[in-house]
Amino acid sequence: MKIERVEAIAVSIPLNKVFSGSSYRVTSRATVITRIHTSSGLVSEVYNGDPREHGPEIARMIEQDMAPLLVGESIYACERIWEKLFRLTIAAPDRPLVMNAIACVDTAVWDLVGKSLGINVCRLLGGYRQEIPIIAIAGYYLPGKTLSDLAAEMAWLKSVGMAGCKVKVGGVSPEEDAERVKYARQGGGDDFLIAVDANRGWSIQDATRFARLIEPYDIAWFEEPCHWHDDARGMAAVRRATSIPINAGQSEVSAAGVRRLLDAGAVDIINFDASEGGGITEWRRAAAACALVGVRMAHHEEPQIASHMLGAMPHGICVECFPDPDRDPIFPGMWVNPPAIKDGIMAIPQGPGFDIQLDWDMVKRYRVN
Repeated sequence: MKIERVEAIAVSIPLNKVFSGSSYRVTSRATVITRIHTSSGLVSEVYNGDPREHGPEIARMIEQDMAPLLVGESIYACERIWEKLFRLTIAAPDRPLVMNAIACVDTAVWDLVGKSLGINVCRLLGGYRQEIPIIAIAGYYLPGKTLSDLAAEMAWLKSVGMAGCKVKVGGVSPEEDAERVKYARQGGGDDFLIAVDANRGWSIQDATRFARLIEPYDIAWFEEPCHWHDDARGMAAVRRATSIPINAGQSEVSAAGVRRLLDAGAVDIINFDASEGGGITEWRRAAAACALVGVRMAHHEEPQIASHMLGAMPHGICVECFPDPDRDPIFPGMWVNPPAIKDGIMAIPQGPGFDIQLDWDMVKRYRVN
């Protein structure tokens, strides 16, 4: 089955609120839809990542730079396709953006393989389970938001089926954020997973102080605690100083970047994002490296693809989503057939490929390329 044509659609949806982490503000939910048309009539239907303002450029790369390399290739030649596309990074002025674009194409290829064989991608990758725990990304800094509001937010997340929440930290002092985590724990209850995410917001000293303050609250992991410029060494130091597992990897754009974190002894969990780092083909390499050294796998956002990957692996932990429609109008919204979520568990879609169906009226309304 050969590739005949490739199209990429950049979508950007303005948000009703501004959501803030330690070092960023989110004002839109953006993604790229990749449709690869084949000689048999099969067409992929996948969306990847949250590239925000870079969506149109990623779509351009896919259609102009990558499509000529894809036409005529067999959909079953995943590794050869990936290798051809990866060569574009060598001379690229913005390699992370090229890896984003490769991720879109690679994910679409895996979708087609699953569709051609009539099985979901989870089974293609190993099929370890067909359901997986799901947690929320929430606990953002918002104007006027009180500690009681944060506790109530956790209770609401639990009521809509979330197994836990990854709470944003790193934007205020360690002591203030520790108080926020205390209220989050109270709001969610003892059986609610609480993780914290500093988005590289702190020095080693502040991250260590914060970790020690929140150890009594049964924290599942502490994500990206240290500033970007020396993060591997910093996370390794924090990891030695606390009993809380350290999670990182979403800022890497290759499996080699994940290896850097493993070699440094910096992590207990890797949340490498297939939508940022070259797709499922590259993610498998990172997952295999982690399995060899006893490091567990998570994934940064993107439950529509992450559920299949993490469900396939025995060392996959849980998927993440934005259950607040103000934060993510795509899930659910533009994704019209999301799987059932109940009591903290998400069913992995059972249709062929990734089994994603999109609202094309919504796509047309928010298309930006």
